[in-house]
Amino acid sequence: MAGVTVGSLQVFRTTIEVMLIDGVLTREEQRLCVSLANNLKLSNEEPAEIYAAIREGKETDSGREIPDTEQRNIYKKIYEVAIVNASLSQDEFRVLAHLREQFGIDDQEHQKIEDELKHIMKERFEDENVLEKMLGTLKDSVSMVGSLFDSVRTKSA
Repeated sequence: MAGVTVGSLQVFRTTIEVMLIDGVLTREEQRLCVSLANNLKLSNEEPAEIYAAIREGKETDSGREIPDTEQRNIYKKIYEVAIVNASLSQDEFRVLAHLREQFGIDDQEHQKIEDELKHIMKERFEDENVLEKMLGTLKDSVSMVGSLFDSVRTKSA
C-alpha cells in the first residue's frame, strides 16, 4: 500500500458520488453504501448529511483520518459484500475500483486481498456449487476491477 492519507467522510462522499454517476442508487449500491458507512465508523447522521451535501453542492469535512491497515480492511470487507451478491454489476465494479484508488491499493496488495477472500469463502461455504459460483464471481471481478482501476489511474494521471 502507498500510505495514502484519506478521511472517512471524504471516502464516503466520493464513493457516493461514484455511485450516483448514472443517477440511480441501486439496491446493490445501497448495500455497499450501508456497509461502507459502518466500516468507516460513521455516525447514524453522517451518511444522510453527506448525501444532502452532495445534492446541495456543499463542501464537507474530510472526517477522521483512516490508518493504512484500516483502509485495507475496509476495502476487503466491501469487496466481500460485493462478491457475496454472486453477480457483480458494473456499478459495484466502479465502486471497488474507486475505493482501490482512494486507498492506494496496488496490484500486489489487491491480489493478497483476493487470495484472503478465496480462503474465507472456502471455509464459509461447504457446498461446492455455491463455492464454485462465488469463486467464479471473484475470478470475473479480478479482470473487471483491474481494468477499471487502470482506467481511473490513467484519468488521474
